[in-house]
Amino acid sequence: MAALPPIANLQAFEAVARRRSFALAAAELHLTASAISHQVSRLESHLRIRLFERSAHGVRLSPAGEHYLLHIRAALSAISSATDDLRQGIRNSLYVHSAPSLASLWLMPRLHRFAQAYPDISLNLSAAHTPSDFTLGQADIDIRYGIPQWGDLVVEPLFEEAIVPLASPAFIKAHKLKRVDQLLELPLIQSNVSIVQWSDWFGRFTKLRAPDRFTLRFDRAQMSLDAATQGLGVALESAMNAGGLLANGKLKAPFGMDQAIRVKAHFAVYPERHAKRPAVEAFLSWLHGEAART
Repeated sequence: MAALPPIANLQAFEAVARRRSFALAAAELHLTASAISHQVSRLESHLRIRLFERSAHGVRLSPAGEHYLLHIRAALSAISSATDDLRQGIRNSLYVHSAPSLASLWLMPRLHRFAQAYPDISLNLSAAHTPSDFTLGQADIDIRYGIPQWGDLVVEPLFEEAIVPLASPAFIKAHKLKRVDQLLELPLIQSNVSIVQWSDWFGRFTKLRAPDRFTLRFDRAQMSLDAATQGLGVALESAMNAGGLLANGKLKAPFGMDQAIRVKAHFAVYPERHAKRPAVEAFLSWLHGEAART
C-alpha cells in the first residue's frame, strides 16, 4: 500500500477547499494561516501535484484538487463518524446510504418500525444520487437506483414498481383528461434520473411519439411529484414513491394502473464482507420485510 499523507494535511486541504480561504480554514482549525499553508504544501509535495490555483483574487481548486476532494471529504467524514461512535461507546452502529427520493418518500416513513424492532442499533442515514464508495468506508449498505452494474458487490432487488402518469385531481378536472393523446397538448413533467422516460411510456402504450421538450425537468422524483401535486403538469413516476399522495387523494393515475411500466430499479447493495455484521443482517432482514409489504 502506498504511504498515506498525514491526516492533518488532509484536514487542512479539505478545510481550505470548503472555505475557499486559508485564513478561514486556519480559524476553523485553530491554527495560523501560515501553518495551514505549510500543511497544504506538504500534501502537494507528497502527491506531486498541485491541488489549488492561487492568485491575487484568492484560491480555488485545480481539476486534480476537485477530483481528490470528492474522495477525501467522504473518507474524513467516515473517520469522524467512526471516532464519534467509539467515543460515545456505540458499537452496534449502522451506516446506510440511499437514493434521495426513496430515502424521503419510502424509507423515512418506515424507520420508526426499524427503531422499535432494533433499539440497540444506531442508524446513520445519508442520501445522494452518487453511489456510496465502500472502499472509503462510507456505508455498510447502499440502497441504489438504476440498472445493476456494480461489479463484485452483492446486489439484492427490493420490489417491483409501477411507473405511471400521475396528476392532481384539479388538473385532471380542469383539462378533462381522459385520453392519452391529450398528453401531447398538456404540460408534461420530466424526471431526468428515472430509468423509465416518457418516450418509453408512449412507445409501450401508444402509437404516438413523446414530445421532445418538457415544461419542467427535475433530478429528483420527489420534486416531480410535488410539481404534479401543485397542478403544474403530468408526472411519470413510481406509484410506490407516490403512495402517500395517492392514498390521500392529492394525486391520481388518470389512465389507471393498467397503463404502468413495471420495473425493478431499487437494490440493496453491499460488499460480501459486510454480510455477517449483525447490524447489516438485521437491517437487510427488516428492509426485505418492508419491501414485501409494499
